[in-house]
Amino acid sequence: MAGLCEGRVAVVTGAGRGIGREHALMLAAAGAKVVVNDLGGDAAGGGTDITPAQQVVDEITAAGGEAVVNGDDVSDFHQAKDMIHQAIEVFGGLDILINNAGILRDRMVFSMSESDWDAVIAVHLKGTFAPTHHAANWWRQQAKSGVALDARVINTSSPSGIYGNVGQTNYGAAKAGIAAFSVICAMELARYGVTVNCLAPNALTRLTIPIVGEENAPKLAESWSPRWIATIATWLASPEASGVTGRVFHVSGNQLGIAEGWRLGPITTQPDDPAQLGDIVRSLMADARLNADMGGLETEGPGRPAKTI
Repeated sequence: MAGLCEGRVAVVTGAGRGIGREHALMLAAAGAKVVVNDLGGDAAGGGTDITPAQQVVDEITAAGGEAVVNGDDVSDFHQAKDMIHQAIEVFGGLDILINNAGILRDRMVFSMSESDWDAVIAVHLKGTFAPTHHAANWWRQQAKSGVALDARVINTSSPSGIYGNVGQTNYGAAKAGIAAFSVICAMELARYGVTVNCLAPNALTRLTIPIVGEENAPKLAESWSPRWIATIATWLASPEASGVTGRVFHVSGNQLGIAEGWRLGPITTQPDDPAQLGDIVRSLMADARLNADMGGLETEGPGRPAKTI
C-alpha cells in the first residue's frame, strides 16, 4: 500500500469517525495529503464538534503524514467551496474527493417529518453535489489550461439506496440519488481526466450499530470493519484505477462486487385499452427478475413480492 497514492491530495468528508476516518488514515498511509473534513455533529446531524476530525489529523501527522482539519458543512454550497479551495491552497492542488459525510433520521414514511426528510437529503445528496461541483469546476479549468489530470471522485451510496430498506425512505432516496449522480458525473467529467465511482458499503459504525443491534456489534466488529471500505476507496483513488469509472461497488467486509443497476427487463406492446393490460402485466411480472434484497440478491420477502399479481 505504501506509495499507492504518493503525493496525491485528497479531501475526505465526514472523516472524523467511521468509514471516513478509515479513508483518511489509509489514504495518508498510502502517501496522500489529506484534508480531514467533519462538521462533528451527532448521528442525526445536530451540533458541531471539530474534535473528531482533529484527532484524525493528529493521528496522521504523528505517523509522519500530512493532513489538515476542516469543519465546513458539506451541505452549505459556499462552505463546500471553501473546503475544496483549502486543499488547493494548503497542498497545491486536488486529486481526490471522497464524499462520505452522512446522518440518519430513520422513520416510516407516515411518521417522517419534513425536517427529517430535508436534513438527510441535504447532508447526503446536496453534500455530495456541492463539493463535487466546486472540485469539478477547478479540474475543468485546469484541463482547459493544458494540465493533464488523473483525478478521482468517490461517492458513498448504500445498500439501502440501491436495493431498498424499510424505514429509510429519506436515506434510501438520497443514496439512490448519489448512485445515479455518480454514473452521470462519470460521463460528464471523463473528458477532463476525472473518474467518478461510488461505494455501497456495509460497515459497523455509530450510524449502523443501532440498526444491527448492540448485541450483534461485537460479532461484526471485524467482518464489518470500516477499514474494508477504505481498501477499495484507496485503490480507486490511486493512479492504478485510471480506467475505472461510472461503477457502483458493493462492499461488505472483504466481499467486493459491482452493483449492476437498473436494466430494462422483459418488454411488450401495450394495448390502447387499460382493461386489457391484466394478462400482459402478469406475463411481464412472471418473466422479470425480482428486486434485490439488502445483500443484492434476488429473493422474495417483504417489499419484494412474488412475480405474479
